Amino acid sequence: MKEVRVRFAPSPTGFLHIGGLRTALYNYLFAHKKGGKFILRIEDTDRTRFVEGAIENLIESLNWAGITHDEGVFSEGGKIVQKGDFGPYIQSERLDIYRKYVDELIEKGKAYYCFCSKERLDNLREEQRIKGQVPKYDGFCRGISTDEAKNRIAAGEEYVVRLKLPRNENIEFHDAVRGKVVINSDEMDDQVLMKSDGFPTYHLAVVVDDHLMGITHVVRGEEWLPSTPKHVYLYQAFGWEAPEFVHLPTVLNKDRKKLSKRQGDVSVEDFREKGYLPEGMINYLALVGWSPEDGEEILSLDEMIDKFSFERVGKSGGIFDVEKLNWVNAHYIKEYPTEKIAELSIPSMVESGLMTEEEIKADWDRYVYMVETVKESLNRVNEVPEKVDFLFGDLEITEEDALEQVKSENMSVLIEAFEAELNQVEEVDAEFAKTVMKRIQKQTGIKGKGLYMPVRAAMTGNVHGPELSNIIEILGKQNLLNRLESARKYM
Repeated sequence: MKEVRVRFAPSPTGFLHIGGLRTALYNYLFAHKKGGKFILRIEDTDRTRFVEGAIENLIESLNWAGITHDEGVFSEGGKIVQKGDFGPYIQSERLDIYRKYVDELIEKGKAYYCFCSKERLDNLREEQRIKGQVPKYDGFCRGISTDEAKNRIAAGEEYVVRLKLPRNENIEFHDAVRGKVVINSDEMDDQVLMKSDGFPTYHLAVVVDDHLMGITHVVRGEEWLPSTPKHVYLYQAFGWEAPEFVHLPTVLNKDRKKLSKRQGDVSVEDFREKGYLPEGMINYLALVGWSPEDGEEILSLDEMIDKFSFERVGKSGGIFDVEKLNWVNAHYIKEYPTEKIAELSIPSMVESGLMTEEEIKADWDRYVYMVETVKESLNRVNEVPEKVDFLFGDLEITEEDALEQVKSENMSVLIEAFEAELNQVEEVDAEFAKTVMKRIQKQTGIKGKGLYMPVRAAMTGNVHGPELSNIIEILGKQNLLNRLESARKYM
């Protein structure tokens, strides 16, 4: 049985889209399930859209997500390197290879030179649009002989090379998600294979590269489904065996439209900056279009590999639900070591202005304890500042239930009892924080909600929240005295 070889082949046009990450993930899961190889190839033949640094970002995003590849393009020591027996793995370094195969297609009569100007093509498309026709090339240059074409090229005419599709022929292939797909060649265009700048289009390069690199399964987004018959025909024209095709459903927003920047976050970088963990992102993203047979929703990468199959991938678009992502991510935040969450939260904490990096490092144990206190309530790491904000500065009580509590008949007695306890100690430690409320209960006879809610409201401005003893310890003696005094003005 042939070794499974799959590839993720993004274009370096900017940050990695969340849909691209899911495509990479499904390739990775399938390769590991089958004991095969996962290759990273860079498709950079569209030089007008190339973004400097995009390759490095793509690799960094995949590494962050834990989706490691076996072969292809890597980043080492700040340099792009290529590893494997089928390189180069960057398309712009393979131009001579593509030229060889274009020439072969022309010799076989499967492709032809086209000299149509941009003006003619624009006019043709406009005319077809007015007539209500699907815009496509009209085959104007199909009848030009190879000799005439070469003479015109020698004379300096600009040209492209087009695929010469057969007339009225059904082209069919099997897709692992959609089953049998049949499209008639008359519904398709004589696609440009080689542009006037000497660079191949995606359609030629992808077929040549996948064949030469031994790719057994082409796993990509469904936007490439309409182009696949052309690719199938190219395999036939070359006399090559086509790989198996798997076209994944599009990642959609809640309005069932394709995720785009106009609706908000779409890149892996966006979600990283918001404080999502790689485990949370990958676990959730796997479920956007696929579900395991047992219906489990919290899955490690190894469990996903074990349970993954294309048979469980849906045909319709997967809805990207941020609330569900938050739920999955919150699970992993709870599982993470608190020190790690604290480290990850430093940039957002510094950005909030609540603490400087120097202050955090100088009082690291207290900072970790602060994060531990609010950890259970976090959906994202970057929520730490807003969750601990009440611990800093003077407290303004604005929440209605909290105002009601500090105005309760017990408040005055509780403030005096708490102040008395504080005045008996030099500093507030863990022992004091854990026992002070019981002593106040004993002294005042106030218990239950009548005891805890007014004190919590005075300390935090809220009637619900993290463990009260933690808050008492974090605030310390002077802050507690200040807040008790401030509570008096609301009475």
